[in-house]
Amino acid sequence: MKAKFEEMAVVLSQKKIAADIYDLTIQTKDIAAHAKAGQFLSLYCKDGTKLLPRPISLCEIDRTKGTLRLVYRVTGENTGTEEFSRMAAGDTIRVLGPLGNGFALGEKKAFLIGGGIGIPPMLQLAKELNCEKTAVLGYRDEVFLLDDFKEVCSTVIATEDGSAGTKGNVIDAIKAHNLEADVIYACGPTPMLRALKAYAQENDMECYISMEERMACGIGACLACVCKTKEKDHHTNVHNKRICKEGPVFDAKEVEL
Repeated sequence: MKAKFEEMAVVLSQKKIAADIYDLTIQTKDIAAHAKAGQFLSLYCKDGTKLLPRPISLCEIDRTKGTLRLVYRVTGENTGTEEFSRMAAGDTIRVLGPLGNGFALGEKKAFLIGGGIGIPPMLQLAKELNCEKTAVLGYRDEVFLLDDFKEVCSTVIATEDGSAGTKGNVIDAIKAHNLEADVIYACGPTPMLRALKAYAQENDMECYISMEERMACGIGACLACVCKTKEKDHHTNVHNKRICKEGPVFDAKEVEL
């Protein structure tokens, strides 16, 4: 059984880096030492009316310092994420993690593809992969974390409005730069993942996707975040898997999108 810990983490810093996007660093006692790229945390609100935790992917892990960087989007007023955005250095927050299955590290030439708020979890993977790699980042408009990626790998971007990089989506950027790879690692909205799964099949590539989904318990007990799969889940004996437990990372061939 994988180790997971419940802690009162200490906020070290927080800043707004784009419209509704916040960059939060927390100090943990045990979680950082066991965390892997692609996993996530459940963060609990102090507002007692919000019973369920909010899942947030890990952006960076510093196992030496025991710190975790979380980059997340505020989803509206009076939400858990809006409460988190008001935290400052010295505040504490109840967290549970590390949760889920992360990315398996390989050595094949790789695309690291992130779309929107699926971009942050690809940064730790970029730091850990010991192979030739290119980050392909897709934005709606405002760009964030670009300099962080450029420090660790070759990076190209696409924006829907054409304000930066290639106008269009991540596949448009790949084609515009004549990029090639053997494996795709990706996180982002379902339409992007669906397109990448098809692109991988057309180009005989491996493809591993981290699925974004609304979660409830975050530990696999409630079955609120299932996805359809080819294989039967041993937990329910039907063709689905729990994104928070068996995922969020899957071989794209295993899941229906």
